[in-house]
Amino acid sequence: MRSSNRTVLLLTIAFAIVALSSLCHAQSLPASFNSSIEMVRAGAQADRVTIITAAMNFSDKEGTTFWPLYRKYEYERSTLDDRRVGVIKEYAAKYPSLTDADAKEMAEKMFDCDASLTALKKRYYKKFNAVLPAFTVTKFFQLEHRIDLMMDTRVEASLPPLTDLQPNEPEK
Repeated sequence: MRSSNRTVLLLTIAFAIVALSSLCHAQSLPASFNSSIEMVRAGAQADRVTIITAAMNFSDKEGTTFWPLYRKYEYERSTLDDRRVGVIKEYAAKYPSLTDADAKEMAEKMFDCDASLTALKKRYYKKFNAVLPAFTVTKFFQLEHRIDLMMDTRVEASLPPLTDLQPNEPEK
């Protein structure tokens, strides 16, 4: 039973990686960039639920308590993810002519997104702890963190690095 859960988890992660790789290809197709991002996000959310289901192995009682709260958490998280996607789109659009001011503004926006996500996770950590055992909640947030790292790595790998670019200064 345990090895089948592990197999499901590994397969789901593999599918998530494949889904996110389409984001990389979307950058070369500007007209479909927005729709590609939305498809990847929808697929990633479905994969996230599958991974959580397989890895957490909730009892019926825990599942009944967890999933409604998770849906609220995920809804709030999606609004934060919208902001982050906006910055990624801005970066992709401005990349060839990125200025120092653009880079600073986008970095600050991303720091704000990260801080907001951390605050959301802390708030929901307390909410989950109010209705589920601490071990279960901590296990979920560890899994959530690992999924986030995997997704972030794929997105970052698909974006052109600043190391290949010299800052463009706006004309005065």
